[in-house]
Amino acid sequence: MGEIPDQIGIPFRLRSAPDMVDSIRVQKKSGETRHYFVDEGGDSTLFAKKGRVIIDTPGCSRFFMLGLLDVPDPVGLQHAFDDLRARLMSDPYFRDVPSMQPDGRKTALAFHAKDDVPEVRREVFSLLRSTDGLRFFAVVADKWRVLDYVRQQNERNPAYHYHPNELYDYLVRRLFKNLLHKDGGYEIVFSKRGAANRTAALRQALETAREHFTRQWNITSDAPMQVSAATPAKQAGLQAVDYFTWTVQRLYEKGEDRYLIYLWPAVHLVQDVDDKRKAGYGVYYTQKKPLNAAALAWRHGKILPGI
Repeated sequence: MGEIPDQIGIPFRLRSAPDMVDSIRVQKKSGETRHYFVDEGGDSTLFAKKGRVIIDTPGCSRFFMLGLLDVPDPVGLQHAFDDLRARLMSDPYFRDVPSMQPDGRKTALAFHAKDDVPEVRREVFSLLRSTDGLRFFAVVADKWRVLDYVRQQNERNPAYHYHPNELYDYLVRRLFKNLLHKDGGYEIVFSKRGAANRTAALRQALETAREHFTRQWNITSDAPMQVSAATPAKQAGLQAVDYFTWTVQRLYEKGEDRYLIYLWPAVHLVQDVDDKRKAGYGVYYTQKKPLNAAALAWRHGKILPGI
């Protein structure tokens, strides 16, 4: 299976956003270990059975995204989340809320933005906003554009078959390309997806991302990477990144930006890789170029040509 390029026919490693160049050059390597937690938003599915396209239909998202949260103190965050959950679970206000029941296996086990009631969600948002040092990164793909790529591949090679993991691994490479070269080590925890063990494939995607960076900037790194997958119930970092990623998904799918705006102080970079109106690498949203509903207004209600 070939690597999904960020633009058909142009190698991924040759381009990077101009506003990233200076920051990459001035970064100094540290001896610290980074703790990265990764979760997805939406799904990477394009087709139903027999090849019917189901993008942006009930149960299938228009966009697929990966979020990464850099957590400087995972143990401290775990304690904060555990304390918050214990306090909320003991609050009689939530006594009859279905998602708070232990047998419901939702909030009683782990915070999850999609399942948590608004009152709980507000508490988690407040905790995240007040936690120092969190850094959030995300990469977003428009699945209609991914479908264009798949159709081009099919024309070139009729034996090619798209697999959802292909998109996931591609976004891993995009997300981590500039994040694996300046620290003493990396502990990377992915939110577990399904029953299959994909740790080896994810490690390969990370190594490829680091190789792309080395070829582009002639900066090498042999810092060790510990790669694992876990459920959110076992890692508060995964619960936290779920919340951040949900805010981005909410904006792209629903046009609602108030949650992302609330957490924006901790957002360092969101890559919209398929908004190529001005540049082949897409659009990079940063603290100087905020992502909000106004920035995505052009997408709303737009009929894509040829679909």
